[in-house]
Amino acid sequence: MTPVKHIVFDIGMVLIGYEPDVAFRELIPDAAERKWFLENVCTSAWNIEQDRGRKWPEAEALLIAEYPDHEHNIRAFRQNWHMMITHSIDGSVEIMRKLIADGHDVTMLTNFASDTLREAWERFPFLTESRGVTISGDIGLIKPDRAIYDHHVKTFGVDPAATLFIDDSPKNVVGAQAAGWQSIQFIDPDTLRTDLNKLGIQV
Repeated sequence: MTPVKHIVFDIGMVLIGYEPDVAFRELIPDAAERKWFLENVCTSAWNIEQDRGRKWPEAEALLIAEYPDHEHNIRAFRQNWHMMITHSIDGSVEIMRKLIADGHDVTMLTNFASDTLREAWERFPFLTESRGVTISGDIGLIKPDRAIYDHHVKTFGVDPAATLFIDDSPKNVVGAQAAGWQSIQFIDPDTLRTDLNKLGIQV
């Protein structure tokens, strides 16, 4: 295995928590009804298109046309988005900062809408501390498509074989491996620390 020279972090559920349910607990108090709304109206498949670059007014209009009775809650998804980012994952942030301090080449690669990531930057400045970030919403590409990994390689001049990607999503881990990267699934900070140590990266 090629020694790791570049370390690439995902953001959501690796460095910051993401819980859409939280933003609707007051609007939709019934847990079953809230679950139905997030699984059938403002779904992950709908939201990922904002990560790909679709603008919120278009995204909302599409759903409102199909679910006019849910217009208020559909618009609340973006309006209450800040509530969905519940916390920083401090153990991961500590690891990332240690890697940077020790001189490792650290970047980020994330599926994130352009506007919401910039909102997250304001709240969590550590998201701007790496050498740079590939934002899906800025370039119209999303993980696990091969093209986004190749774009990151070209943008940041990394060697795929010497690049380690850290992501909580198994399909994104597999996507990175298909692009010729090394990759590990994020479980929690302690497991990440162990996985990095196994690769000879002390944190």
